Amino acid sequence: MKDAMKMNRSVRKRVLGFGLGVLLLTISVLSFSTPSAAQIGIGISVRIGPPALPVYAQPICPGPGYLWTPGYWAWNDDGGYYWVPGTWVVAPVGLLWTPGYWGFVGGLYAWHPGYWGPHVGFYGGINYGFGYGGVGFVGGEWRGGAFFYNRAVMNVDVVGIHNVYSRTVVVNNVHTSFNGPGGIVARPTPEEERYAHEQHTAAVAAQVEHERAASQNRALFASENHGRPAIAATARPGEFSGHDVVRANAAGDRASERAANQENGQRQIRVHPNPGMRQDRSAVKENREADKEDRQAAREQKQADRQQKQAQKQADKKAKAEQKRNNPDDHR
Repeated sequence: MKDAMKMNRSVRKRVLGFGLGVLLLTISVLSFSTPSAAQIGIGISVRIGPPALPVYAQPICPGPGYLWTPGYWAWNDDGGYYWVPGTWVVAPVGLLWTPGYWGFVGGLYAWHPGYWGPHVGFYGGINYGFGYGGVGFVGGEWRGGAFFYNRAVMNVDVVGIHNVYSRTVVVNNVHTSFNGPGGIVARPTPEEERYAHEQHTAAVAAQVEHERAASQNRALFASENHGRPAIAATARPGEFSGHDVVRANAAGDRASERAANQENGQRQIRVHPNPGMRQDRSAVKENREADKEDRQAAREQKQADRQQKQAQKQADKKAKAEQKRNNPDDHR
């Protein structure tokens, strides 16, 4: 009888211990699933939509092998939306970054995390700028084990980086930060759906730490900066001070966007985001003036090239004549 009672007590202790272990494990898992953890790898849903994307210039690329990861609004239960500055990240060789995006479905705004992969997939049609115009990526490409930058949209110093090319791209003037009703209405293309089934790599440690640092900076919360963060972009992850920090010009302001593009030395085609929509007169006038400026700049550049060629020809002709006078025997 005593042996049976001891056995029952032993069984109860084991069951209680097992239950306590499961409870502690559950609490541990839930603690890592809250928005306080790096949400780059966690999907969360909120009832309030994110602010418009701020307009800012891109800091210069620190060196070869860095890829641009655009800034985005992240969420914190205590403080609401906060801005994670755009930054240059050392990329896994051969992989491209697909940005995360907010999607509005069923009355909630859900976060779809970004990832590294061989192709850029669907990111909600959001115009993050700098090669991420809403579909695909035109800021550069891998050629073998080296990344080549498109200087039409990337701020690259050709003195330190020689893998560059220039290809004009379309600029989207919309700064809406979420996909779905009331925002950007876009669906994945068959190609993007195929890319979604490729092998992906989560955000690198530098990106996770970058977001964590942003979540601890009160100046980056929308409640403090009203959609215009003082730290809109950085040259390297986590560097929130110094001369390589860029502040936002505005939130969704076209004139500021043009100023930011010009600051980066970009000359791009400007179009309305949806050709089927009726453009207001001021937007049409602005686009016409921008196109006029571009044509004038192209004419001036062409004229300067022509003058340079003529000057070179005259210099070559003068040099040959001088050589002929100094060495008459060579021309007999």
